[in-house]
Amino acid sequence: MLTIRLRAPLHSLVLALCLFSPYLVLAQTLEVAPDHVFMDESAVIRVKGLQPKERVSIQAGLVDGAGQSWASQADFTADGEGTIDVSKQAPTGGSYKEISAMGLIWSLRPTAKNVTIYRPPANFGPQSIEFRLLRNAANVATARLQQIRIADGVQQIKLTGQLHGVFFTPSGTERHPAVLVVGGSEGGVPIPKAVWLASRGFAALALAYFRYENLPQYLEAIPLEYFGQALQWMMNRPEVQPDHIGVVGGSRGGELALQLGSMYPQIRTVIAYVPANVRYPACCGRTSVPYAWTWKGQPLSYMPVGVRRNPAMAIEAAIAVEQTKGPILLISGGDDGVWQSSAMADAVVDRLKRAHFAYSFDQLKYSHAGHGAGRPDIVPAWHGSERNPTSGREVDPGGTIPGNAQSSIDAAPKVVEFLRQGLKASQP
Repeated sequence: MLTIRLRAPLHSLVLALCLFSPYLVLAQTLEVAPDHVFMDESAVIRVKGLQPKERVSIQAGLVDGAGQSWASQADFTADGEGTIDVSKQAPTGGSYKEISAMGLIWSLRPTAKNVTIYRPPANFGPQSIEFRLLRNAANVATARLQQIRIADGVQQIKLTGQLHGVFFTPSGTERHPAVLVVGGSEGGVPIPKAVWLASRGFAALALAYFRYENLPQYLEAIPLEYFGQALQWMMNRPEVQPDHIGVVGGSRGGELALQLGSMYPQIRTVIAYVPANVRYPACCGRTSVPYAWTWKGQPLSYMPVGVRRNPAMAIEAAIAVEQTKGPILLISGGDDGVWQSSAMADAVVDRLKRAHFAYSFDQLKYSHAGHGAGRPDIVPAWHGSERNPTSGREVDPGGTIPGNAQSSIDAAPKVVEFLRQGLKASQP
């Protein structure tokens, strides 16, 4: 009978085998931290327990609000300690190329060919994303991230009567700075931005002004006094600080936000996404009149579409942004497929400079983003052609997948901070 005597303690021998044997390694772990974030926040994805310089893959997947599956994959090489940090390392291959903590999310693509756009969960529901670590094509670890669309305690009130929309208020009984949120040529109620802002501590009125209930079907002859009524309604609300109100709009809503800022002194901050610097005509169908906006019963001048630019008409249609009584922030996409938002935002900046505008102003210009530049959520950035719900026409918003995604990641916190500074709002 052969007897082996161990001179070293058993735990020391096991430790030595773990350190020097290529076959004994620590268990692989896949971690997402934090595992609950708001839609505009990033999380960090880390892998531990790999061999130094080992190559592995991470897959991501979700099912969107329309029941469609989306998937992505990125390949990584572990560092000398056998770890991977997605926020600090670029993938060696896969769905995206850049260093990006949320690259596996914004690079998700639909698995079915007939899908053209990502749809968020219904009723402000959370979005769950599943991650898998593949080692030699075998799934060795999993993790989950939940993206939250609405903060706890946010309340909503549906407006009926003279005004149409939904009013969102943050939790708490104190008064809050407030934002009037207006949409663009899609019409309806611009709920997503209002929910986002309410989750960030602002009372937000998502106001419909056409293609909703008994409002006009098209963006035509909209009386700007309607928005004055909305501002007054907000000022009278017990949840609102009446002298801390801003306006946020995108596309035709960006044009509208700049126009309202130039007219109503109670607006103290303007945020305009992919805006125009001039008033454009009515849209987006067989409208009965050619103008979009009226004031005191009279149509406001506009810049016709599809005609050779006329300097006199451009001057008449230009928005007098220098009359705004507060800071202005512009967000634009250099690859905008709908209209030249960057050039028009540049024109707004030039006008403010010439007028020696008394308040601060800034432009977030994203060269590779399209008409959705700066949208305040980190979701799949891939899209096909989109159909305008008012006109029924298909449009390509433009922008690259990384360009659109990075504009969202960069712009969202800057917009919130700009509003807080402009409205003198405290951190919620």
